[in-house]
Amino acid sequence: MDEPGREQFDALVEAQIAELPYTVQLLLQETPLIVEDHPSDLLLSELGLSSEQADELCGVYSGIGMLERSVEDSFTEPETITIFRRGIVLLAKSQMAEGGSIEELLMKEIRITILHEIGHHFGLDEDDLEAIGYA
Repeated sequence: MDEPGREQFDALVEAQIAELPYTVQLLLQETPLIVEDHPSDLLLSELGLSSEQADELCGVYSGIGMLERSVEDSFTEPETITIFRRGIVLLAKSQMAEGGSIEELLMKEIRITILHEIGHHFGLDEDDLEAIGYA
């Protein structure tokens, strides 16, 4: 992705964060939201994904969900949420036939991805997230 494309995407991310409820925005002050072009080979390996699956990954939560934490987890790495521009852009483009502008579709997928990863923070699994429309 070129620099102007990154800047446009990142502006959409900022707009979506600004629309989230205040309590969710507070969470993102404690759990950094990182925006990358695509997942690294190391991350794909850690997730058990092939390089061909890289474009399917829109985001990832790294950390221990609230329901799984214990006092012993105090010294673990801090949690982060990472979203991937390429995966989100490709997903939005794949939905163009359904209608809507690319910007509207990007905003929708950015929001869903952020909320999906925040759901993992709260201990929700993929089935839980699908049931509430964030999969």
